[in-house]
Amino acid sequence: MNSSVARPQRIAQAFAQACREELDAPKPGNVHVFADGHRMTAADFERSAEAAAGPLGAAGARVGQRILGAVVATDAAVGANTNLGIVLLCAPLAAAAETQSQDLRSSLACVLRALDVEDAALAFRAIVRASPGGLGRAETHDVFAPATVSLRDAMAEAADRDRIALQYVTGFADVFELGEPLLAAALAASPDRRLATLATYLGFLAAFPDSHILRKHGAVTAERIRLAASTLQARTQAAGRLDDILPELLSWDAELKQAGINPGTSADLTVATLFAHRLRGILPPTRNSD
Repeated sequence: MNSSVARPQRIAQAFAQACREELDAPKPGNVHVFADGHRMTAADFERSAEAAAGPLGAAGARVGQRILGAVVATDAAVGANTNLGIVLLCAPLAAAAETQSQDLRSSLACVLRALDVEDAALAFRAIVRASPGGLGRAETHDVFAPATVSLRDAMAEAADRDRIALQYVTGFADVFELGEPLLAAALAASPDRRLATLATYLGFLAAFPDSHILRKHGAVTAERIRLAASTLQARTQAAGRLDDILPELLSWDAELKQAGINPGTSADLTVATLFAHRLRGILPPTRNSD
């Protein structure tokens, strides 16, 4: 990535590239270039990524502004909620990449600690605008009501039922401690980035029940999908090429889409992992201690 380009623009580019990279992999149950699904197309997600990139990378913007701006831009571009989870995960990462720190994770921790009620109010507006599937009323910190706590505190209330909200509480532990190691290992094993993206996605899907599936289909279905992903993950890791596993991937993909099952949280975490990986190329170089 060209270092002469201003950092906000590089952050926006990194986001768009991460989204395109995620679409390039045949992720079972989720939309990708090999197969559309859930009344959405890969082109919808490509337009969404381009629309959301600018607001997410906006110089000096608070996290809530990035979230709302990206959701409004996406709605204007495609008229649908294609990327709310992605935006909720990537907005704090984008803000963290603006700092002069060489450590993305420590910068992110500072960003999360600084979140306030205004960030929550803006994020609530974005969530209501996107109207995600399964969105209902909550007893506390309801997105339809005025925000009364910081965005991090609001996410903490939902963390036991939503894996994206959990990241705000754990400092994005799933991204840094599960996603990035999976991605690094896969990239070391094969130059095919589609295979690496797929390995990351299946790793998330196998590690815990996908909270999007949990919300829409219940615990039994979510656990069944998790176990199936574990089996397919092992086969994917043993495959030397994407083509070796592609027929099986596309077969399960069709089965999941026919049943209306979309592992959306695993896909969102995959984008966040790819984005974090690309953001490391934007951070200031490590200085020698001598």
